[in-house]
Amino acid sequence: MPSCVLAYSGGLDTSVILGWLKDEGYDIHAVYVDLGQPCEDREEILQKATDQGAVSSQIVDAQQELCRDFAFPILQWQARYEGIYLLGTSIARPLISKACLQVAREVGADAYAHGATGKGNDQCRFQLAAEVLDPGVHVIAPWRIPRFRELFPGRQEMIAYCQEKAIPVKASVAKPYSSDENCLHISYEAGQLEDLEVNGVALVDFGMTVSPQEAPDEIETLEIGFESGVPVSIDGERHDALAMVQELNTRAGRNGVGRIDMVENRFVGMKSRGVYEAPGMTVLYEAHRVLEQLTLDRDLVHLRDRIAPEVAEMVYYGFWYGPKMDALLAFIAEAQQPVTGSVTLQLYKGNIQVDGRRSPNSLYDAEVASMEAGGSYNQDDAEGFLRIMGLPGRVQGTVAPRDY
Repeated sequence: MPSCVLAYSGGLDTSVILGWLKDEGYDIHAVYVDLGQPCEDREEILQKATDQGAVSSQIVDAQQELCRDFAFPILQWQARYEGIYLLGTSIARPLISKACLQVAREVGADAYAHGATGKGNDQCRFQLAAEVLDPGVHVIAPWRIPRFRELFPGRQEMIAYCQEKAIPVKASVAKPYSSDENCLHISYEAGQLEDLEVNGVALVDFGMTVSPQEAPDEIETLEIGFESGVPVSIDGERHDALAMVQELNTRAGRNGVGRIDMVENRFVGMKSRGVYEAPGMTVLYEAHRVLEQLTLDRDLVHLRDRIAPEVAEMVYYGFWYGPKMDALLAFIAEAQQPVTGSVTLQLYKGNIQVDGRRSPNSLYDAEVASMEAGGSYNQDDAEGFLRIMGLPGRVQGTVAPRDY
């Protein structure tokens, strides 16, 4: 029989897909990629896959790798899709593919299946990663297969299938929205959120953050330390990448930091509405930007800022693996070498305020910048500078005078 690795969550979709693939004649290897999904009995999920007929099931813990090797380099880029979204779901999908394909190689499977729909972004991220990492693998996306959609046109049919097969799932026909969570963030979409006049923040039962109105009335202060653009400490205590994110999720979340509601442009061409919360990463983005203001050369940071939207697009679309991204990650690692120091922030009812910043590599010179008399800056130098900068304008103004 042909064998297939299935990116398995134990939820409704992948439970149905496991059964369908088995009916199609595949031996199934279920892989649960642990990215920090909450409150789930991992062993129970594996047992469920085995009970359903999977020939093997296993957990791959990729939380540390997600933070260290995926989220933090994108943090160094200050990459936000369409200026807002911190890419918490987007950046996890290539890692899921990588983990599943590693298992496929170990067990000798020739196919890789996932539960992403044919309308969303995730199908692109899963498959584009697979195309690079294992060009010979057969990617199975059941939602893009007509005979699967004929059997399961909606959630009601999927739930009925699970009931018939005695597959335990926590799902109902009526659901106000769907959510996807990892250690970086939670995303909420679909259901009632497809109505743009519905207040998403009021509808969603947020899992990481309290509302700003319910946050404490006192300011919480914290200090974040960086080495070469990588977050390494909180209040002077060193942490690994995952612990950094987890601790900041707790501290920022209890202060109502990190919620957004946006309408975004999917890779497949449609607009969709999403509500997101990413408390820890929101704080890290702010602290990182503040430290860069001290330590990075003007032209270098301006170049980075021009390229950052393209990096965000590449992550959002699913082009994580490839020579272009490899080169961009190498560039940002080099560019971030001076970004060492610490930033003190105040968190209060959804807001982040800078309380202080310091770096051994600071380019800020108070003697040069001072608005007071004296200092090391000679204002007379500006005369020649501006005459030279104004030369093209004077020539143009002489040749083609403007009406004003």
